[in-house]
Amino acid sequence: MKKAVIALLVLALLAAGIGWVLSAPTRMSEAEAAALKAGDPAKGELVFWAGGCASCHAEKGAKGDDLLKLGGGLRLDTPFGVFVAPNISSSETDGIGAWSLEDFANAMTHGTSPDGKNLYPAFPYTSYARMTGGDLGDLYAFLQSLPAVDGKAADHELGFPFNIRRGLGLWKRIFLDTDPVILDPVSREEVDLALWQRGRYLVEGPGHCGECHTRRDLAGGLVLDEWLGGAPAPTGEGTIPNITPVEGGFGSWSDADIAYYLESGFTPDYDSVGGEMVHVQENMARLPASDREAIAAYLKAIPPVSK
Repeated sequence: MKKAVIALLVLALLAAGIGWVLSAPTRMSEAEAAALKAGDPAKGELVFWAGGCASCHAEKGAKGDDLLKLGGGLRLDTPFGVFVAPNISSSETDGIGAWSLEDFANAMTHGTSPDGKNLYPAFPYTSYARMTGGDLGDLYAFLQSLPAVDGKAADHELGFPFNIRRGLGLWKRIFLDTDPVILDPVSREEVDLALWQRGRYLVEGPGHCGECHTRRDLAGGLVLDEWLGGAPAPTGEGTIPNITPVEGGFGSWSDADIAYYLESGFTPDYDSVGGEMVHVQENMARLPASDREAIAAYLKAIPPVSK
């Protein structure tokens, strides 16, 4: 009996040790970090709008230049608890002004903070992980050029076990993947492959469309077999629509319809954008027309999800 108890204790300690190692925050390799280069703020501004940074990190209802004051504070009420968007302004004490480019890239692509903690995926690093080093450098340069905003955002309001950040290391090993979700265009003839691939990059990477438009499992990971097939709203109120080319739904929109909607906010039925999509559409309207066309090309050539 005594030997059995000792064996169980040894196994428990071994399992705890393995769990501790596997849950450790990860970082870029030395080679990846060395390849990062200081970016161009002008190019970074386009990445900023594509990534929707102001939608969460600017003050609620901000317009004009106030969209560039990124003091955070937006509360995201989810089934896992309340997440509060942090200050990502250039403030060295309250924002990310003291972060290096490598610090920033680790947060964006690995969900790891400069002090070595796992970040919560309410910050959509599972999508940002697909961004190029060039775009990361450009975005970092733009963010550092913006006004410093004093004041730290409030802490998240999370209960057990979601308040244990270490456990997110295991979550990231399952759900953090830099590979494309959709490898090739589906069911379309004469697809402009370069345009489609640009759309894939924008949708799956900085645009992080799947974070809202794809259903999540009980662990909070995206169900990739239902990519962009619609989902309950992250806040628990309402439904995010299916934006795959399913018959009788979004599939009836043409490429031009989608591109025009992203530019103007008007649907083919002369309805207008509403809800949280208002912010997304306003951000997309700032991109070059070619990028909106690329997004449309991608959405029209992905597998339809019927429910």
